[in-house]
Amino acid sequence: MAEDVRDRLDRLHRVMRERICLLDWPPGSRLSEAEIAADYGMSRTPIRRVLARLEDEGLVQSQHGIGTLVTDPGEEELAQTYALRSELAELVGRMAPVQPTDAHLARLSNIMAEAEALTRRPEPREFVRLNMAFFDFGLTLTDNLVLREVSETLYYRTARVWLRQIADLDLSEECAVFIRELNDCALALRSGDALAAALIRRAHISMSVRRLMRDV
Repeated sequence: MAEDVRDRLDRLHRVMRERICLLDWPPGSRLSEAEIAADYGMSRTPIRRVLARLEDEGLVQSQHGIGTLVTDPGEEELAQTYALRSELAELVGRMAPVQPTDAHLARLSNIMAEAEALTRRPEPREFVRLNMAFFDFGLTLTDNLVLREVSETLYYRTARVWLRQIADLDLSEECAVFIRELNDCALALRSGDALAAALIRRAHISMSVRRLMRDV
């Protein structure tokens, strides 16, 4: 079945958002509609619509006479965003929680296997990509669509900070911490306790921001 317009825009949004988070377009970069349209072989209209969506999410900002620039979250914005993300992480286990299924556990097992492989050869971009995959997995544990939308927006505002700060962190240690989080969540989900998994996620967000903010 042919991809409809909305699906195509959603896919383009995910691709462009990931490029921002992986610093292919670092903070301060000017995004040209014409160049992006040429890269993806489409007209400027869908590019303009995706850029508007990214601006609503705080990832880019349109400036008159300059164009669209990738934003650079400051220390205060990061602290406030992480504080709210911590609260929302717990709500995932309280508001319309989804009973973990075999499909959930299989998906988590795949992420865990990739994380284990990463410990043998740590690579910054892959570490950030796996963190994004784990976050996306977490969104499937609640049926509250508004909570999922808000959580997703806030997460991607902060996701790029990891790659920018990774040189100041011990990547092997970060991988080990990530694997402990995955294992703890898997244990909670295997017992059918979505709230316990959410509380584990909240605790790790709190620990993560403390490590990050030391070096911002």
